[in-house]
Amino acid sequence: MKFGAAPLDEAKGAIMAHSQKVGERMIRKGSLLDDSAIEALRTAGRLDVICAHLEPGDVPEDIAADRLATPLVSPLIARSRAATGRVNLSAEVPGLLRIDTARINRLNTIDEALTIGTLPDYAVVAPKDLVATIKIIPFSVPGNVLSVAEALARQGTSPLTLHPFRHLKVGLVITELPGLKDSVTDKTIAITDARITALTGTLLPAIRCAHHEDAVGRALDTLKASGADLLLVIGASAVVDRRDVGPAGIVRAGGEILHFGMPVDPGNLICLGRIGTTPALVLPGCARSPALNGIDFVLTRLFAGVPVTSRDLMLMGVGGLLKEMETRPMPREKAPATPRSGAAPRSAPVIAAVIMGAGRSRRMAPHNKLLVTDKAGKPMIARVVDNVLSSNARPILVVTGHQAEQIEHSLGGRPVRYVHASDYAEGLSASLKAGIAAVPPECAAAVVCLGDMPLVTGRMIDRLISMYDPAEGRLIVLPTFRGKQGNPMLWDRRFFPEILQISGDSGARFLVGKHTEFVCEIEMADDAVLRDFDTTESLATLPKGMRPEGVA
Repeated sequence: MKFGAAPLDEAKGAIMAHSQKVGERMIRKGSLLDDSAIEALRTAGRLDVICAHLEPGDVPEDIAADRLATPLVSPLIARSRAATGRVNLSAEVPGLLRIDTARINRLNTIDEALTIGTLPDYAVVAPKDLVATIKIIPFSVPGNVLSVAEALARQGTSPLTLHPFRHLKVGLVITELPGLKDSVTDKTIAITDARITALTGTLLPAIRCAHHEDAVGRALDTLKASGADLLLVIGASAVVDRRDVGPAGIVRAGGEILHFGMPVDPGNLICLGRIGTTPALVLPGCARSPALNGIDFVLTRLFAGVPVTSRDLMLMGVGGLLKEMETRPMPREKAPATPRSGAAPRSAPVIAAVIMGAGRSRRMAPHNKLLVTDKAGKPMIARVVDNVLSSNARPILVVTGHQAEQIEHSLGGRPVRYVHASDYAEGLSASLKAGIAAVPPECAAAVVCLGDMPLVTGRMIDRLISMYDPAEGRLIVLPTFRGKQGNPMLWDRRFFPEILQISGDSGARFLVGKHTEFVCEIEMADDAVLRDFDTTESLATLPKGMRPEGVA
């Protein structure tokens, strides 16, 4: 193909390179320059035109796209007609798309003129979803190049295969423990039903049973006798070993465990087993959420009739990071990759920090503990605020009350917002409610920090934030040291209404016992999360550089 500017007298039969409007007529890119087009250009005062002349052996773009698309079509994949050098392939039924990546790569490296773009391997598709597009980049392709590509595309079956979802009957065993609310179990069943229905399956009536391997085994026997094609177990407590209650229940039912764990997060703690030829899975806690997680990677394959082996699970790591991590180098909303299912990446939630600085410091009277300065002259409240500022929590709200002006002055213009609790004298709950009520609506949760705990670092706070995950039911996150619960505590917004109902000189810790199913405890390396400094005696236990002088 020859490309470039050509005199109008030599342009007849060439292909227009760029759309141009001449008078009332638009001569579009890709159209053949016939006598009327050339005359229109000449009338408009043009002497030449940028165009493409095909040479002997060149195949026009639409014919080339059509020829390359033909061997790529396979059962349940439809094709469009060729236009502007493009043919689109689309799914006819819901299913799982498999791509022979090596062959597609070989086709794409034959020549720059030939391009094939596809969805990722193992993509879930619905009817009419675009699965691939064949595009010829220039206006033609040399015939010998196209012949090589056609020969490669025709070797064996098509590199694009659509595995339709099968209508499977799915049995669900869900175990229960004392303290687990019925509403949590009901929601889990509803989410599982929606997940199965989306894959064209049917969920049999779920069986609730005690969190014990014998009970799980009996429930699995019942579901298998009911004709279940796939068996699922969701434990009241997350499975942590292949010999745990759920897996042991599969073995009790005559099955075997094939693999425990997968490199997909959320979804690490999945257990793959089978009872006879029936797949049996023990699901991780994230299965209680409708959000994309590791279980979806496994279920889509099973519904599509694609075998899932131990090795298959081990190879799911690339593209398996579906959640935020504390050490992730950039926020997910700025990351370039998207999950291979086509789902949009999730933005990191906005987490506020509420610092309690309103108390009257009665145990250290006549001193205000928050204004006591260390040897460097820094007040305790300023050290606490600086630690929180080094975390990812934003915005930072400082609740003031007693000696509010002095507290604000001691913070010296730090980038925080002040919330004054005018009724602070009524007790801790008044200050807490003022801070929670001021958390901006865009914040998903808040970390409540105490103003007299200067040893809690920003990194500790970030650990709490990193473990917060509504999708996995981790809505209350608190630190522990040697099993003892400490501060600060992270609260999901759904608990704000309850916090705003607290009265008296108490905080929100009693809500932890009320909502145990949503609690996530993080063991810390030291006791900083247990140490508050509200007496003159306790000040003497601070690190030497932080001990105040003249307070006794």
